[in-house]
Amino acid sequence: MRKTVSHLNYAVEHFQLVLDQCPASHPDHAMALTNLAWARLQGYINSHLQDIDTSTSLFRDALALRPQRHPDYPLSLYNLTSALTWRYKKRSTAADIREAAQLYHELLPLCPEGTYLRGIAAGPNGVDYVISRCNDLPIDASDEGIHLRRVIIELGPLDHPLRYSALNNLAQAVKARFDQHGSIDDLDTSIQLGREAVTLCPKEHAGRASYLNNLLSSLESRFGYQGKLNDLDDVISLHEELLHLCPVGHTSRGVSLDNLGSALITRFYKRGDIDDITRAVSLRREALALRPPGHPSHDTSLKNLTTALNTRYASLPVGEGLDEVMNRYRESLLLRQHDYIYNAR
Repeated sequence: MRKTVSHLNYAVEHFQLVLDQCPASHPDHAMALTNLAWARLQGYINSHLQDIDTSTSLFRDALALRPQRHPDYPLSLYNLTSALTWRYKKRSTAADIREAAQLYHELLPLCPEGTYLRGIAAGPNGVDYVISRCNDLPIDASDEGIHLRRVIIELGPLDHPLRYSALNNLAQAVKARFDQHGSIDDLDTSIQLGREAVTLCPKEHAGRASYLNNLLSSLESRFGYQGKLNDLDDVISLHEELLHLCPVGHTSRGVSLDNLGSALITRFYKRGDIDDITRAVSLRREALALRPPGHPSHDTSLKNLTTALNTRYASLPVGEGLDEVMNRYRESLLLRQHDYIYNAR
């Protein structure tokens, strides 16, 4: 270990001396900057040096001396991304990983398939790491944030294992911009991206329910704006899949039953299909059974079921279903009286 430290210190001192003797006008000044930067970065990686900002600045200065057509321009891009990535690993500064993503986006087209630089840039410690970390960044609805999300998608091939996560994040960002500004084009884009994300996301993926809910949110918003029944049909299909992901005993089953019931009732009002309201009643009965008296959501579930029963009763021949409607109304009234007495104490 001491020998390694000694060698690193010697390398840093040596390359610093070379740089000191190589003025900015010298044709090898960029190489001198790069050599010193790499020596310092190795010291940082091995915890022998605490300063990575100097390495990053040296790599940045070397890149500035190599215009886009310079043969070492791609290598200088890669060097700077390496320093930024290592600094992010230590500090978790979002600006570093964002810049690394932008630089990789510029670098990859300059590195033909099969070349050494392409191999290390596109590997697990290069682009894959940057995509993974960028996918963990908070959703940003600004134009800059959305541009970054598009860059992240373009960094990986179509079969990249993190593509569906990147698509989902972009869909959320565009939906958030729609919520802020109301552009229907953003909503359409969000739905398109969300559909692709759901299609690519494995059925057994732990986060699949979140992807489905994000797509649902966009479809429900568009249905609210445009009233297209095709969107409502898709909403119901997604609620069906979400319910399938919440088998008996799942903590979210009651919520999923209610949500699907609500969507079916909405479609019943639009199309008048008695099967929709009949199924909604069945779903809300099950939801109520999961929330017995004393459950914090019992009163809400009872009201939901009563509403569904009343809606179905109004659409059936005279007299059918009236008894259950009345019984549920009585039960709901008793709950209200109990709450009134309790709150009056």
